[in-house]
Amino acid sequence: MVSLTSITTKTHYAMEETVELTEVEILRGKPMPSRNHSILEVRISHQIMEKYDAQFDALTELDLDLLAGPAIPDICIYPKMHFSWEDDDVLKMTVPPITAIEILSPRQAYEVLASKIRKIYFPSGVQSAWVVMPSVKTIQLFIPNSPVKYFNEVLFHDPTTGIQLDLTQIFR
Repeated sequence: MVSLTSITTKTHYAMEETVELTEVEILRGKPMPSRNHSILEVRISHQIMEKYDAQFDALTELDLDLLAGPAIPDICIYPKMHFSWEDDDVLKMTVPPITAIEILSPRQAYEVLASKIRKIYFPSGVQSAWVVMPSVKTIQLFIPNSPVKYFNEVLFHDPTTGIQLDLTQIFR
């Protein structure tokens, strides 16, 4: 039987909300993804790999052990890597990705993601981070020492990697 633990969070409306996290969610350090979250993770990864496979690897749910702390982004973008299926696998990456992508889950507080970007990703060397907001069909682009940019039209562009995504295909 899976045990539940209650946590109290504050929403951006300053109301307290009690959310029960399962043992698995506590171990993951974040809520379980929803159906929409899962669809977006696949669509974004697919579009990156389809267009930029020669330059980048898009790795999902990768356990990072970074200088500023641990994290498990939904998608990590790394420069193209050499993989050897015969060698030992890597359980925790210590090299930061170029870009970390977080997809906001229904039970996840936005402030938690923004704080993770500013306090873990950027101090560890991540060069850009995205927060994908499914319910408003928007991607926020975070770049260190720059204002957050919002994309909810046709084209998303991250100048750090040069990656461009067709949002009409992502949120179709």
